[in-house]
Amino acid sequence: MHHRTVADLMTRNVVRARPDTPFKEIVKLLAENDVTAVPVVDDLDRPLGVVSEADLLRKSSGQTDPSGRIPLPHLEAWERAKADGTSAEELMSAPAVCARADWTVVEAARLMALQNVKRLPVVDEADRLQGIVSRGDLLRIFLRRDDAIRDEISGDVLRRTLGLAPLEVTADVREGQVTLRGSVETKSLIPVIERLCRSVDGVVSVADHITYRTDDSRSVSAGT
Repeated sequence: MHHRTVADLMTRNVVRARPDTPFKEIVKLLAENDVTAVPVVDDLDRPLGVVSEADLLRKSSGQTDPSGRIPLPHLEAWERAKADGTSAEELMSAPAVCARADWTVVEAARLMALQNVKRLPVVDEADRLQGIVSRGDLLRIFLRRDDAIRDEISGDVLRRTLGLAPLEVTADVREGQVTLRGSVETKSLIPVIERLCRSVDGVVSVADHITYRTDDSRSVSAGT
């Protein structure tokens, strides 16, 4: 099976800021390039942090409401420092949380969830910026066509990897939802089939209606 990596999905032409890039220049970079964040890099093109629209909006949220209707929000010291910041170095969220180009979609998605970030700068072995990958980029795998998913499951998973005969187990794919039907020799093989099918790029869910001829669950448990 071939899994698309971060390198396949990332944006390579990355808009960058330098630590001394001023506030208004960052706003201009975002607007002119239709992006919501930019990595901040040092002289060796290594990411130091990321400045996002959320970071910049602290400038506005920290100012007094002219109408007087909305009170000033309570800001922690670090939030106040960002609200007062005038350069990328002062405004950015740091350190930069980065990914590698050879990572899988699962690895990148897990890091985003763990760190609660919407994008990851992608770096090489020397930590130099190679690209940037966003949540939207990772979701592109779910745009994969149903027939391509079905062909990979039928050919790579069921036939080549598991050695099943063409009519032993069949896969129907609709909107990324896989339905497996058929019969296999042993019960223990069914969760293996399910797990491998779930790992195919673009699969949303897997429902199995597979029967078995031999219940080997007790012998498998005894051997573990």
